[in-house]
Order: sequence, then C-alpha cells, then structure tokens
Amino acid sequence: MLLVILAGPLLTAALTGLTGRNANLRDSLIVIAGVAQAALVLSLWPVVEQDLEITLWSWQGGLSFALHLEPMGLLFATVASCLWPVTSLYAIGYLRGAHEKHHTRFFIFFALAIFAAMLIAFAANGLTLFIGYEAMTFATWPLVAHKGTPEARRGARIYLAVLLTTSIGLLLPALVWTYVLTGTTDFRDGGILAGKASPGTLAVLYAMFLFGIGKAALMPFHRWLPSAMVAPTPVSALLHAVAVVKAGTFAVLKITIYYFGIDTMQMSGAGNLMMWVAAFTILAAAAIAVRQDNLKARLAYSTISQLSYIVLGAAVATRYAVLEGALHVLTHAAGKITLFFCAGAIYVATHRTKVSELDGLGAKMPVTFAAFTLAAISIIGLPPLAGSWDKLLLMEGAVEAGTPVMMGVLLVSSLLGIAYLMPIPIRAFFMPEPGSPATADDPSGESRIIRRPQITEAPIACLIPLCLTALACIGLFFVEDWLIAPLADSLGYGWRHVE
Repeated sequence: MLLVILAGPLLTAALTGLTGRNANLRDSLIVIAGVAQAALVLSLWPVVEQDLEITLWSWQGGLSFALHLEPMGLLFATVASCLWPVTSLYAIGYLRGAHEKHHTRFFIFFALAIFAAMLIAFAANGLTLFIGYEAMTFATWPLVAHKGTPEARRGARIYLAVLLTTSIGLLLPALVWTYVLTGTTDFRDGGILAGKASPGTLAVLYAMFLFGIGKAALMPFHRWLPSAMVAPTPVSALLHAVAVVKAGTFAVLKITIYYFGIDTMQMSGAGNLMMWVAAFTILAAAAIAVRQDNLKARLAYSTISQLSYIVLGAAVATRYAVLEGALHVLTHAAGKITLFFCAGAIYVATHRTKVSELDGLGAKMPVTFAAFTLAAISIIGLPPLAGSWDKLLLMEGAVEAGTPVMMGVLLVSSLLGIAYLMPIPIRAFFMPEPGSPATADDPSGESRIIRRPQITEAPIACLIPLCLTALACIGLFFVEDWLIAPLADSLGYGWRHVE
C-alpha cells in the first residue's frame, strides 16, 4: 500500500500530461486522483500501530532507502493527501477565473510535489527523508516561477537558492555527522544520539539540523517564503498548508524525536538555543506581519511566525510541547489554507491584493469573509476553533519544562495575531466602501461612490474548497482526543483528556 501511495501522484502527473489537450478531462482526472489518494492514505490508520516497514534499496554501511508507517508520518501524509483534491478543485476555479496560463504544467508539478510529500511522510531514515526533501524543492520551484514574469523568476531564484543552500550546507552535513557518531541514519524510538556525544556537540548538531531544514522558515533563513508569494494563490496554499512548510516542520519533529530523543533533549539542553531562536522568530515575524499591506505578504509572515510554534514545541522537548507540534501541523494547515483560499478568491473577484483595499467587501463577498474570519480565529488560537488546542498544549509544555517566559511569548504572539488578522474582516464588514475625492458641493464624497464593475463571490470552484476548510477549523476542535491519542501512544506517553 505504501508503494501504491507513492506511485499514485507519479501516475497522476503522467496522465495529466497525456490529457492536457482536454481541459475538462484533465481537471476531472486531477480531482478524482486526489480523492483516491486521500482514501488510500486514510485506509492506513487501522494498521498504523503494526509498525510496518519496507526497504527498497540498501547499501553497505547500514544505509538504505526505506519506508516506515508510524502515526506522526501518517498524520502528515493525511494532511497533504486530504488537502490535495481540495486545493486542486480550488486551483481549477482560480486558474480559469484569473486567466492564468499553462494549467497542465501547473498540475504536473503539483502532483510531483505531493509525491515528495508522501516520500517525506513515510521516510524510515534520514537518507530517505533528505531525498524527499530535495525532491520537494525541485518540484515546487517551477510552481513559484509559474507566471514567468521577472518578479516570479526572481522569487523562484531566491526560493531555490535559500532552500538548497541550507539543505546542502547544513542539513546534509548534519546527517553525515549523525551517521559518523551512530553508524546509522534510521529513525528509532528514543533517539539514536543518546550517549554518543557531549551536550555541546548535541547543541551544535541540533542547530545545524533546524537551520538546515530551511522549509521550517526559522529566521534568518526565512526569506524564501515571502519571495515565493509572487506565485499564483494555489501555489501559496501548497507552500503554506499542503506540503512545503509542513514538510519542514515535520522533519524538525522527526529529527527531534527519533534522532535526539525527548529524554536526551531534556538532559543535555540541546534545544535551549533553538528555543530562543524560535521565540524570536514567532514575535519578529508577527510584528512584521502587522505592517504588511499586501494581503499575501501579511499571511506569509504569519506563517513564518506560526511555524515556529512547532519548532518551539520540539526544542522545549516535553510531552505536551511535542504533541502540540504534531497537532499544529494539522490545525495550522486547515486555518492557513483557508486564509489563502480567501485571498485568492478576493483576487479573482476583485483583482485587489492589499488590505487597505478591502473596505466594504464583506457585504458583496460574505461567504469568503466569513470563512476568513473563522480561519483567523483558529490561527489566533481562540476556542471553539481548532488552533486553540495548540496554544494550550504548548503552554502546558512550557510550564512542564520550567520556561514560563515562553508562555509570555505565546500570549504576545496571540495579541499580534489579532492585530494582523482581525482588521481584515473588520474592514470588510464594518468599513464603508471608499468614496471619490471630496469637493466643495459634496465634502464627504458619499454621493459619488467610485463606480466599479459589479463585485460578487468568486467562482463556485473557489468557494466550495474554502468553505470545506473553514468548517474543518471548527470540526477539528471537537476531535482533539482522537487526533492526539495515537501520536501520544507512539511516543509512549498514553493519553487521557481527563487525568
């Protein structure tokens, strides 16, 4: 089944190329393939505790290309596969509504990105993960440059340069160093580095891993993410919610848990430095987001801030904090993809890209802005939306680790989240549409509202996905125990909501 799941996106990419001349057939195929992929991945949950593994190739010295089924990887695979058909449906409506070109090429590379996500999710060792990680970079690079404009090409160059520099310059040497210390790159329960190096060495190695995983967007290696916002909005959704940044934070969790181990992290203090780096990134990126008038840029810096919650949870290295990181992969994906879907719907319907241009649109696009409001509340972390569990678990983890200052970081970041997200629906629903410049006979300009083409909601292919993901922000709040239990059990914690 793991091989079938890996082959699915590759087969989809090939069939997309073959059916490219028939747009309706191609687009139908893409959505059907996405639904089938999601069904296959979901079918693995009943057997996830059987600890299944398959080795495809092996080399001397204990190196191998292997796949492993475990709860955390299956969670990431579930997020990517379930959002694939939703994003594909949205992309169909967006690309047609925005009159974008090269649809077939777009969907081919989108499918290849999903293949890379599956490979990362089921990687049994660091070598397999690294191959999937690099495949993800090369599959998404053409998507960032999709528009073909000078700005798009420049953004794609920054994207590729930062991600390759960090992975080859830091992540690969960290993997080699780990292999030298331990004789393996396998992911193992309890970690493989316990007793293999001094606390100082472990701290340096951990920093190399976290900075080397550039897709986690820790400062100062974050610039690729805002630069990639020149891409079409479905690509932004892929980068921020479906695959790319989630691959980065998932890799951080895997390295922390299965290379270093929670006990080793706590005893050695290997994560102390990176904990402060993550805290700085949370606050600095949120502060920058407040000042952004471009809607997608504001959401991009929001992602940088929110991703560091996962890194902070991994660096704090307590059971609650690590569980928060894993859960945040899912809840942030639901919230952030909704926000980008809404941003794209606004662009398709109005061609507006700035927050300052959204006044009065709520009455004309109520569905879009209602979905945006729900997702924003979830990202901020207020109940009864899914993101509230993340903040609660991370706060409990900070208390458990004896770092109450991190609770202050989380509280400040929530206030900043309100500052950069809530003005958007407030302006849309409660601010009047701008009037034309005042004159002596009409000081307010109210009698001469600017004449614009009639604004309505985006095409239905855009609206359905954003409604589904917004509803997911509500639904996930009520299944928190069901989501956390298999993750906690896999880490040997056990889990009961009432203890």
